[in-house]
Amino acid sequence: MIRSELIQKIADDNPHLYNRDVEKIVNTIFNEITDALANGNRVELRGFGAFSVKKRDARIGRNPRTGESVEVEEKHVPFFKTGKLLRDRLNGK
Repeated sequence: MIRSELIQKIADDNPHLYNRDVEKIVNTIFNEITDALANGNRVELRGFGAFSVKKRDARIGRNPRTGESVEVEEKHVPFFKTGKLLRDRLNGK
């Protein structure tokens, strides 16, 4: 599902809301999650999962095309861990 499909699904399920309002709500939620992660915070949605940021240390990598060693800088990457309810639902429990 992509963002526009999510917005349309929510709008269809809530006919009393305008599409533009649903779009603002969805964008606000995603922006708040993004801002929290950018600030190094963890975002937990009970029953769904938790978003956090993990730090990957600098390392020596290898260019797969040439086999040459290259330095890979330290970076921060988003990480998602599913919640118990989502995991159980995916596994048919």
